[in-house]
Amino acid sequence: MPDGPVLIITGASGGIGAATAERAVEFGYRVVLAARSEDRLEALAGELGDNATAVRCDVTSWEDQQALVASALERFGRLDAFFANAGFGGARSFLGDSVDHWKTMIDTNVYGAALSIRASLGTFREQNSGHILLTGSVAGRRNVPGSVYSATKWAVAAMSENLRQELAETDVKVTLIEPGATDTPFFDNRPQHALEADDIARAVMFAMTQPPHVDVNEILVRPIHQAN
Repeated sequence: MPDGPVLIITGASGGIGAATAERAVEFGYRVVLAARSEDRLEALAGELGDNATAVRCDVTSWEDQQALVASALERFGRLDAFFANAGFGGARSFLGDSVDHWKTMIDTNVYGAALSIRASLGTFREQNSGHILLTGSVAGRRNVPGSVYSATKWAVAAMSENLRQELAETDVKVTLIEPGATDTPFFDNRPQHALEADDIARAVMFAMTQPPHVDVNEILVRPIHQAN
């Protein structure tokens, strides 16, 4: 696939990010895998072959995010989509986590997503094409008692729509992916009767493979028996 479209994925070392990388390669994409876990990134890149490259990236670092986009352009010569997927959760209580945990979570889930947008947007605006996808959550659509994590995903949902409106006069697409309960390493105690990471990966690919005039703005995916 020497001329295939190029997708950057943050949080690509496992879970939804890794599953999306695998699906994207099946669809003809070349992928740039980004995360802090270099060993896991390199292992996944090795499995995906020449169509994948691994780049260590702390999404809370503006320098790392700029270098990530530069690496994609240098390695593959183009950039077509950026999936801002990195993030993690916390306890459902305002007394449940340390304030340091809160800060790191907010920095990763909100500031990191904003930096991903900023790092890729210049390229997409210049070429008047591209696709920015952000991982939100069902927790970003409803209130969850005591959850600072939920508040971060409300922020991501708002950021996605604000970005879409900013880009409405361009050909750059914006999609918010909102998973319900998903069985990934995100959880210390894996949920039962949950979605699999590949279920979300297929939703991502649905959004990314629409005709040029179709912009899928939001995809909410719940397991069939999840009530809220």
